[in-house]
Amino acid sequence: MDATHDAGVVALQSFLSSLPVLPLVADEAAAVDRISLLEAIKAGCAAAQATETMRLEILRLESESAAGVPVVRQGRRLAAEVALARKASGSAGGRYLGFARALMREMPHTRAALASGALTEWRATILVRETAHLTAHDRSEIDRRICAETSALEGVGDRTLDAEVKRIAYELDPQAVVDRHSLSQSDRRVSTRPAPDGMVRLSALLPLVSGISVYGSLKRHADATVGSDDRTHAQVMADALVERVTGATTTGALPVAVNVVMSDEILLGDSSAAAHVTGYGPIAADTARAMVATALDAETSSTLRRIYAAPSTGALVAMDSVARQFPTGLKHFLDVRDQSCRIPYCDAPIAEYDHAQPHSAGGDTSAGNGLGMCVAHNRAKQNPGWHVITDRHTATLTTPTGHSHVSRAPAPPGHHDQPVSPIERQLRALLDAA
Repeated sequence: MDATHDAGVVALQSFLSSLPVLPLVADEAAAVDRISLLEAIKAGCAAAQATETMRLEILRLESESAAGVPVVRQGRRLAAEVALARKASGSAGGRYLGFARALMREMPHTRAALASGALTEWRATILVRETAHLTAHDRSEIDRRICAETSALEGVGDRTLDAEVKRIAYELDPQAVVDRHSLSQSDRRVSTRPAPDGMVRLSALLPLVSGISVYGSLKRHADATVGSDDRTHAQVMADALVERVTGATTTGALPVAVNVVMSDEILLGDSSAAAHVTGYGPIAADTARAMVATALDAETSSTLRRIYAAPSTGALVAMDSVARQFPTGLKHFLDVRDQSCRIPYCDAPIAEYDHAQPHSAGGDTSAGNGLGMCVAHNRAKQNPGWHVITDRHTATLTTPTGHSHVSRAPAPPGHHDQPVSPIERQLRALLDAA
């Protein structure tokens, strides 16, 4: 059935359309009541999404089984489709699918509490996450103890709920908890996230002892150092972390490549438009110029690459590269153009480079047919029913259900769209068709 004619879709669209036109409340108490009810509705929607997610999985498995798809390949990359439907990253799609499976198969009380609004989606996620390592029987027991009586959830905060789930889990199966902690050590990693005002958040997920030891060492150093200069305790800890990891006492001496993308107008000081740092995001023009000046003053190894953009659209069309092999230069180009995974809603760093039109089907290895992608979405794209069509900076992804999602690579720093006359648009259309 066409989704646009499905009775459920029509009803949901009608409900969504009614929210912005609700009549204004007359007093503060009514406003608080509405806020509370809307929060419950959000939770109910999360429960309904879990139900629809499982229904999608059942329908997909049935259709692929009927089509003769081997069992081991059925349902592959379904999480990526769920992520697109929920406007989320590929990794989040996997969590949403696992969340739905747990609620629908093993945690009926949690699902009911979520559907009634007694439990928020995040707190339901805590329950699912902290019971994932248990047997189905023990998971169901925790589900019953915590959510069977929804009145017990009143006033319970995130940390309290998390601690209670862990306590009961250890009571039911202490060995499973120990095993989980042992396996979790393989998940250790370091990551970065942009922060406001030219800062970045450096995060490390470490085993318990290692993490406490690192923090304790930095704190002891700060305790002994603070007061010798005008730095705060927190600043001393941050500086010590940089020095101990890199061996450099100043950020200007760090032996790490930083790719700064800016227009010639920004570089020469005539523009205040934002520049872009690969792996971070936009930075102020003055900050970008200061980074370039610092690199030159420090006599570091600096490389200038020219990137060519179409004047009217800003679409990146070519780049000079100092690399000897073309594939390496092309990867640099895709890094600069795409900045992150080209699948809609996915901000994951680029990990792989692939053809929109598969190479086996005649797709060329070029900027126009190239995509920077994360590992999960590059794997999903290889499955039957997935298609990608590119047009300069635009990529249109079609999933096995026939839904299309459009991704547009960001315009280069400093670009401003120029007005285009109707005659110019007609000429461009003729040239594109030629």
